[in-house]
Amino acid sequence: MRVLRSLGLRAALLLQVAAIAACSDTAPKGDDATISDKQQAATASGDAYNVDTTASRIRFTGNGVGKNHPGIFRLSSGTVALAGDAISGGNFVINIRSMELEEKGGMFDDKLRPHLMSGDFFDADKFGTARFEITSVAPYKNEGKDTSVVEGANFTVSGNLTIKDVTKNISFPARVDLDGNVLKANGNFDIDRRQWNMNYGNDKTLGDKFISETVNIELNLQARKGS
Repeated sequence: MRVLRSLGLRAALLLQVAAIAACSDTAPKGDDATISDKQQAATASGDAYNVDTTASRIRFTGNGVGKNHPGIFRLSSGTVALAGDAISGGNFVINIRSMELEEKGGMFDDKLRPHLMSGDFFDADKFGTARFEITSVAPYKNEGKDTSVVEGANFTVSGNLTIKDVTKNISFPARVDLDGNVLKANGNFDIDRRQWNMNYGNDKTLGDKFISETVNIELNLQARKGS
């Protein structure tokens, strides 16, 4: 398991295209994340790379009938451990209360964001943070063709994602690069929010008020050695 060097321009362009698409009425499509039960966390060893919380973010897009609602979360903290060039472990704390919707205006600020922060979704007063803990990082197997939406995906990242005190293991393709003392990771995948007890609006009899169970996640992570 070797971290490839230099972040490709094509990967950055792909993320920009995905961001533009997510602002349209067409729901963005990421890789299908594999979701399973909680697994043993990897034992971190080697050099610590601390997450740059100002340069890192998690972008999400929820969607309903003819509408998308993108936003971002910031990370409170996090580390990635490298033993040689191999990722040995790591964990990240996601600040749920940092949610910022990309759509602006009274309805989004006064109604949608408070609704997402309520018990119908994140219940942020009770669960102010979420957590991702790496369980394994393995070379991405594309079986002769790159089927990931992430250009140049080179690893499959697996980890325990805890939201609202519910922990599930998720696996998804990612591009991980090491450029000097800076580690960069990008992923674009879909999860089923119902796995974390967020079931509100997931009834197709609601018509145009239906909210899809699928949420698109774009991961953009930067970490610096020893900083």
